[in-house]
Amino acid sequence: MPGYGQFCSVARAHEVLGGRWTLLIVREVMCGSRRFNDIRRGVPRVSRTVLSERLQELVLVGALARTDGPHGPEYELTEAGKELATLVGALATWGQRWLRRQPSREDLDLEPVLIDMQRRVCFDELPGQPLVVRFEIRGYPGATCFSKRTKHPFAKATWDFPSRSVCADRWPHWSAGGAGT
Repeated sequence: MPGYGQFCSVARAHEVLGGRWTLLIVREVMCGSRRFNDIRRGVPRVSRTVLSERLQELVLVGALARTDGPHGPEYELTEAGKELATLVGALATWGQRWLRRQPSREDLDLEPVLIDMQRRVCFDELPGQPLVVRFEIRGYPGATCFSKRTKHPFAKATWDFPSRSVCADRWPHWSAGGAGT
């Protein structure tokens, strides 16, 4: 992407962060996603190619660090990347305050909403026995079910959608679940 040709710090920062998907990728890493597929689950409409390019750019400018994890590459925020939390938070606040929502006319994607809800669950407060949760959301019949806790350390949770199933393997303390579980 060609630069603005300005020494202005806002222009220079925008050259790096202003590309489509970039701040959403930063948001996902801020929220705890560390692996490529986990990040992609939180930003499901980004192509694999673009996600890979944006991750490489963020590593190159020092906002992310890439390490070799036990199951492949992992990403984490560097000190420079952690400073972006204020920016992402300010953008979220501004968007909530000033951008009117028209849910009936917008193209809503349920998957990131459910993933964000899952991030906010305090698992230590849930009962120890398997648990099934089902969300009934208008327009998404039987949108999702999942169960918690298992003896398998790498068991998976499954989000069941009418048209597809998304495997949420980033939460290894959940067991396989689905409608009728």
